[in-house]
Amino acid sequence: MNTLALPGATLHYQVRGDGPLLLLLPGGDGDADSAVGLVDHLAAHFTVVTHDRRGLARSPLDDPSAVPAFAVHAQDALRLVEHLTDGPVAVVGFSLGALVGLDLLARHPDRVTTLVAHEPPATQLLPDAEREPAERAQEEVGELVESDGVAVAMQHFLSFAGMRFDEWEDGAPRPTPAQRRPANLVAFLRLHAPQAHAHRVDLPAVLRHADRLVPAAGATSTGFFPRRCAEELAAASGRELSVFPGAHSGFLTHPAAFADRLRAVL
Repeated sequence: MNTLALPGATLHYQVRGDGPLLLLLPGGDGDADSAVGLVDHLAAHFTVVTHDRRGLARSPLDDPSAVPAFAVHAQDALRLVEHLTDGPVAVVGFSLGALVGLDLLARHPDRVTTLVAHEPPATQLLPDAEREPAERAQEEVGELVESDGVAVAMQHFLSFAGMRFDEWEDGAPRPTPAQRRPANLVAFLRLHAPQAHAHRVDLPAVLRHADRLVPAAGATSTGFFPRRCAEELAAASGRELSVFPGAHSGFLTHPAAFADRLRAVL
């Protein structure tokens, strides 16, 4: 476990394993420990780097009232990569983390060998008839944070998110919520999610480097708009959609099978 001082924040990050460097970017309120089961299965093949986005409990902001612009998270990922290596790295982003990865690829393609973008909530990619209800659902979560609190807002998010936790792989570790999770949820819903919803992927810049892009989605991820965003990203880039085990959080529910698929893709 390590820390990296950056302008405006101090990042908590972790490094495990041996081999080529692989940067994992979790979504939601996920932090450096959220994909521990997946990391367990990758560490024999990769040097796996995870971190807490700025504003999460272990990556405090210098100014607690600051609201980081979304692109800052991609800049933080770049600075973390630069801190650890002189060369480019493979990147895997999940949900909101996939948006961070896409911004990193668009702005700094020389530092990315491959980006696996697993179900990025990039609503700009959707046809109008699908985009409008998706964006409205996002707005409702933000409204509920202010009117009813974080717990109610998160429950509403889970109700439309289509995330399945009824299909656990044998031997997959069941996460126990850490004491820091309430603080992480507040940061996600109040700071990160609104900025992510307002963020627009620089699609022309991403498509210029489509040979490094792997649009990805869960095999059972149905009814949740990021799956459709991944499909539209694949269509726009001319890249085949890579299907991974599980649903939106397949890295959590199917860590061994997800790691196998990831190694094959990379």
